[in-house]
Amino acid sequence: MVEELIGAVVAAGAGALVYLASAARVVKQYERGVVFRLGRLHGEVRRPGFNLIVPAVDRMRKVNLQIVTMPVPAQEGITRDNVTVRVDAVVYFKVVDPAAAVVNVEDYRFAVSQMAQTSLRSIIGKSELDDLLSNREKLNQGLELMIDSPAVEWGVTIDRVEIKDVSLPDTMKRSMARQAEADRERRARVINADAEYQASKKLSQAAQQMADTPSALQLRLLQTVMAVAAEKNSTLVLPIPVELLRFLERGHQEPGHQEGADQEGNRLAPAPADHPVDTTEQAIDELRRAVEQ
Repeated sequence: MVEELIGAVVAAGAGALVYLASAARVVKQYERGVVFRLGRLHGEVRRPGFNLIVPAVDRMRKVNLQIVTMPVPAQEGITRDNVTVRVDAVVYFKVVDPAAAVVNVEDYRFAVSQMAQTSLRSIIGKSELDDLLSNREKLNQGLELMIDSPAVEWGVTIDRVEIKDVSLPDTMKRSMARQAEADRERRARVINADAEYQASKKLSQAAQQMADTPSALQLRLLQTVMAVAAEKNSTLVLPIPVELLRFLERGHQEPGHQEGADQEGNRLAPAPADHPVDTTEQAIDELRRAVEQ
């Protein structure tokens, strides 16, 4: 009798352990448990920790609440300006309603992937090539909105969408390179033209200043001669103003001849034979004094 009682107690204990083992469920911190009783959604979503269900009656399905990183395969399409491109992206999303993610959609990951591919092709058709290359932030926001609208019913929220890469045909790359080169050349020509315009204004002001002071032109000429002569690798031809030669010739003429020259309109006359130019050194001295005046 006692042995039978002990056996019954042991059997009951073993049955309880088996029942507890089959009924026990452990939900991790980043998971939530959705319980179905006889095929129907039962109770609230189970929280992380130790949970019990009715064996053979209840069934628990765990849903991960972590952010999922899903790459979107490259999609080929034609932009609004008729350029064929291949664009790939990445989607970041997470489950916010475990019950809806299990009940409302068969496989929320596959559904989000297909919706992302469809939306990406739609964005390619609505955008121009320049927008895909330089205005990606706006396209990312539009793509996120297109994916997030149906995903709300699935208990999923889209955290972020990023366009990773835009692949262009080789012919388009060469065309863009030629366009960029032409644009740089255009800007270089505009800059050179602007520099010439500014330089011409400064030269005009300098010419007006020299016109007010004729000796400034002579000083500028001497400075130019000194700069060229410093090289010592070329033959220097120094132009002498005609007015300076006339001044020197008038200084060597006789008074009688000077009066005759004045009556004839200050015409150049040859120097008299009685007063020739003494030496080359004297002429140079006269030239130096004239320049200093």
